[in-house]
Amino acid sequence: MQTELKLRILSGIVMAVVVLFATWAGGLTFQILSVAIALLVYYEWSTMTRLADVDFQANAFGWLSQIVVAGLILFDDVGLTIPVLSGFAIVSLLWVMLRKGSFWQPGGIVYAGLTGISLSAIRGDDSAGLIAMLFVFAVVWATDILAYFTGRAIGGPKLAPRISPGKTWSGAIGGAVSGVIAGVALVSSQFSLDDLRLPVLALVLSVASQSGDLFESFIKRKFGAKDSSKLIPGHGGVMDRVDGLVFACFAALLLSLMQVVFAGAQTTSTGAILLGL
Repeated sequence: MQTELKLRILSGIVMAVVVLFATWAGGLTFQILSVAIALLVYYEWSTMTRLADVDFQANAFGWLSQIVVAGLILFDDVGLTIPVLSGFAIVSLLWVMLRKGSFWQPGGIVYAGLTGISLSAIRGDDSAGLIAMLFVFAVVWATDILAYFTGRAIGGPKLAPRISPGKTWSGAIGGAVSGVIAGVALVSSQFSLDDLRLPVLALVLSVASQSGDLFESFIKRKFGAKDSSKLIPGHGGVMDRVDGLVFACFAALLLSLMQVVFAGAQTTSTGAILLGL
């Protein structure tokens, strides 16, 4: 076995153990993981898009936004995170418009900030949050793995040749079907759910996951980057590993918030709201 492949497998096992342990533990442990991922995502985003070269002060403001949001997550002030992040994003947007900076700046603030917020909100600190987070993982990981193998086996028309030439429609469909099966199987092993809501939710998250993958591929192609960084031996960067997960979590958080606003969900647990428990 080649050294690079061994390194990739070993680092993959380590990442899986860390993530799954933090997910099982929940609470502060998972919040720390969420914050770490968000800060590393902002580092890679700002590095790839060269924000420090465009406007050092604006990039410093971006770091301040991530540190403040991270602090709110760690101190469990979840209700303040989205309003505070929105405020930072608006100020950054005005800054860019007045100083003719890069619109990748407010984009990075929102992308990285929502990464930490959505992860920590979905997991929460209850059993429903644990199942909801594992549900998202199952959908995203099954989609990613089976999309690759299905695409390789069947081939066919390209999904987005200008962005990611290797991805095919067959892979996207195979990944989506696999994501739905994996997500439904995981939740059904714990709860008796006999309506169509769960498979539809899994399908939405699978599509969101694949969209996140394409979005990161677009950024890397635009800025001529092969990987988001070299932080993870054999895997590239953090964004390379969580691009699909990030978009799936964004979609899950948005759907939960919509249920609170339009359906008047009573529970404060994002995981319970998401799964309809």
